[in-house]
Amino acid sequence: MNWLIAIFQTILFVALAPLLTGFLKACKCVLQNRRAPSLFQPYRNLVKLTRKHPVISQEASWLFSVAPYLIFIAMVLAASVVPLIAVDLPSAAEADVMVLVGFFAFARFFLVLAALDVGTAFGGMGASREMTISSLAEPAMLMAIFTLTMTASTTNLSEAIEHVLREGLILRPSFVFALFALVLVTVAETGRIPVDNPSTHLELTMIHEAMILEYSGRHLALIEWASALKLMLYGVLIANIFFPWGMAEALTLTSLGMGLLAILGKLLALCVMLALAETMVAKMRLFRVQEYLGFAYLLGLLGMLSHIILESTR
Repeated sequence: MNWLIAIFQTILFVALAPLLTGFLKACKCVLQNRRAPSLFQPYRNLVKLTRKHPVISQEASWLFSVAPYLIFIAMVLAASVVPLIAVDLPSAAEADVMVLVGFFAFARFFLVLAALDVGTAFGGMGASREMTISSLAEPAMLMAIFTLTMTASTTNLSEAIEHVLREGLILRPSFVFALFALVLVTVAETGRIPVDNPSTHLELTMIHEAMILEYSGRHLALIEWASALKLMLYGVLIANIFFPWGMAEALTLTSLGMGLLAILGKLLALCVMLALAETMVAKMRLFRVQEYLGFAYLLGLLGMLSHIILESTR
């Protein structure tokens, strides 16, 4: 029964990810006085792309066709180890921070290889920019999450979240720094404004879109779905690490239902805040991204130091 709940949680991740991007787009349209599309438009786009036959360049190798499946599988496996609605599940044993970062790195590795495989200028440019950003974003992400794991004395996400739930609402300066660091990393890693713009194809600004320009059909559908999954994964990390209240601690139907409602409410609130930020902030120059992610790393470092100085001596 517990394994069925763990599988159901993963299916929820995969099923709700496009809906989250649809709600985010609708929020942006409302804030910008534009007519909002249906919340289910991402599902329609995925179905439309799946029905189309992919067009593959003659210069592409087998890696180009295999990469979308590997990227999607990596994101699904990452979703299986992140607690969504409950903490005491059989998959909690694999819910380690390093495992999660490994899945992200695995997906990025094959996305970059596929972008380089065709040999186009856009693919190489996007791959170079992606690796530059990831080399700065991953240390900042690890620094932010390690602040939590130092508090709980474990790198297991499920156990760390359970520890925060047991202690209740406590104002920790380290968590404030770590929260802002992880938010900045989320914006960079998911290709949102001000680091990247997922709705543009301008040569000077493209990062993620430059790597997938050669994809079409079901291959593009898998990559778009994986991108939505990645956005939801980061949103769930922020919501359940720093605001875990409402998660199911007992595997009963009532607790699981309350946990689902709680995470949906937190994700919708995060989407509204992200839409507000993207509406009010302009995209920064590419060469300013290093300063942006350096500041995120500094916040994570301050969070860890404040934990050591103010909290570890208690």
